[in-house]
Amino acid sequence: MRTRVKICGITRQQDADFAAESGADAIGLVFYPPSPRAISFAQANTITANLAPFVSKVALFVDPDKDLVSRCLDELSVDILQFHGDESPDFCHQFEMPYLKAVRMRDGVNLQEVADDYSTASALLLDTYQPGLPGGTGKTFDWSQISRIDKPIILAGGLHASNVLQAIHQVQPYAVDVSGGVESDKGIKSHEKISTFMREVANA
Repeated sequence: MRTRVKICGITRQQDADFAAESGADAIGLVFYPPSPRAISFAQANTITANLAPFVSKVALFVDPDKDLVSRCLDELSVDILQFHGDESPDFCHQFEMPYLKAVRMRDGVNLQEVADDYSTASALLLDTYQPGLPGGTGKTFDWSQISRIDKPIILAGGLHASNVLQAIHQVQPYAVDVSGGVESDKGIKSHEKISTFMREVANA
């Protein structure tokens, strides 16, 4: 099965277009103000206005108010929600949209229990745990912590062209999620790095 790719933290239209042209299956738009990759709904509309068809638009939130998510759905055409904080299953499910639930991997995490709790999630996105940071750490975690579960897994956390081949072979995820690993600066994607990353995924 082909490994899907989500390129997250898109802040510029040219980067979204290049990601789509390079074969990315999804782009991530960050609506979490403390993030250096955060954008406004107006910016997101500009970025996605001419996005190629069949590329999913993922709206990422960290412990948002219900009203913020509702406004996003009113003002933007998005395909999937991503909750990257401590949101409850009921909170995630209430919008009646496909959603991804991020799990920060640390000792003691029982992935099957999380999958059972978030039974309505389309997938679990596994990221690196670092105190005080909901994501974007740029660091990998111990992939041997990952157990087989009854739900698709999206692997994130410190991925780049030099390690994504090994990651796919070891974890065999449904998809991989990359942000900093294809950047020249925070929020600015390197088209060369995107091309190299996509080539390595194809090689897997």
